[in-house]
This record gives sequence, C-alpha cells and structure tokens, in this order.
Amino acid sequence: MGQGVEGTAGSHEASKTAAPKAEGIVIETERLILRKFVPDDFSALAAVIGDPETMSFYDAPFDSDGVKLWIHRNIERYSLDGYGLWAMALKSSGEVIGDCGCVNQAIEDRTELEIGYHVRRDLWKKGYATEAALACMKYAFTSLGANRVISMIRPENLASRRVAEKNGLMCEKIVFWRGYDHCIYAKSRS
Repeated sequence: MGQGVEGTAGSHEASKTAAPKAEGIVIETERLILRKFVPDDFSALAAVIGDPETMSFYDAPFDSDGVKLWIHRNIERYSLDGYGLWAMALKSSGEVIGDCGCVNQAIEDRTELEIGYHVRRDLWKKGYATEAALACMKYAFTSLGANRVISMIRPENLASRRVAEKNGLMCEKIVFWRGYDHCIYAKSRS
C-alpha cells in the first residue's frame, strides 16, 4: 500500500470534480477530505494508480479493469470491515488526488491494520500523503480501537518510507511478501 507513495502527471481534466462531494466523508484534515469511493471516481483514480511511475513499486500500473476493481474492492471493504482505502480529495476543490486509508493485511499468520496511501505524481512533495496517513493513523487508534498500525513499504521506496517515519512509524523488520521484500513500519497506540 504505502508502496507507490504518491501519484500521476499528465492530463488532469478528467480527474477534476465540479464541487466537493459531501457524502461519505470519513476524515477531514486541514487541506484534505477522505471519503468513500464512488464509481464516478474512476478517472481521478486512474490518473494515480494507472501511472507507471507512481506504481513502480507494484507489479504494474493498473489498467481500466484494475482501477474499477480497486474501487469496487474498497466499497466492499466499507461494508465488510467498516473501513478501507478512501478517496483523497482537496478540501478546496473536491478534486480527487489519490487515496489513503486502513486495510487489513495478512502477514506472517496474523492480520495487521495497514495505513496505505497513493498521491497523484504532480502533487508529490507537498505533504498530502503525510497529512492523510497521519489522520488515518489517528482514526485507526481512536475510532477503530486499533492498538497498532503498520505500513508495508518496499525498501527502495524512500518517499513512502519518509512518510511513515514522519508519522512516527519505525521499521521493525523486513518480510518477503507477494514476491518482494517489504519493510514493516509500525506504531503502537500510546
């Protein structure tokens, strides 16, 4: 999740929304709204997880079917788990610029609550991933009652590692997961 930290360049006309969507808001920060995905988020999300550079720490960027499945899978998670990855939108415009949220991951015979994030590439290095991930971590501790959160990050993904470290997560170990080494960054509720 924290693998392909932040997201896509190119044309963004299709990814802009006319006004902020008030429905499904889960978390608000100073600059961002994290809300439930809706099928209409397809173009905006495709500009993020369909970008080869953004997804360079995944097997491949997501094609059209993959983006639709990503949205569908998270909508299912909201029903099953009560949480998932949420659309990350600019509070000022409602424009969806990525995703961030809480996802259950099976790692080494246990289920961990992962904070994952992706931001459109032209908006990297503006602190959006750090801001959203910190809000999700606080949400996990206060609203979900989690005692611990993790972020699974490929060792060579220095930008995602910096996001985790800025938010107080520390690398506990490296595990081989889904064909690649991943640093397990973790933080316990204090």
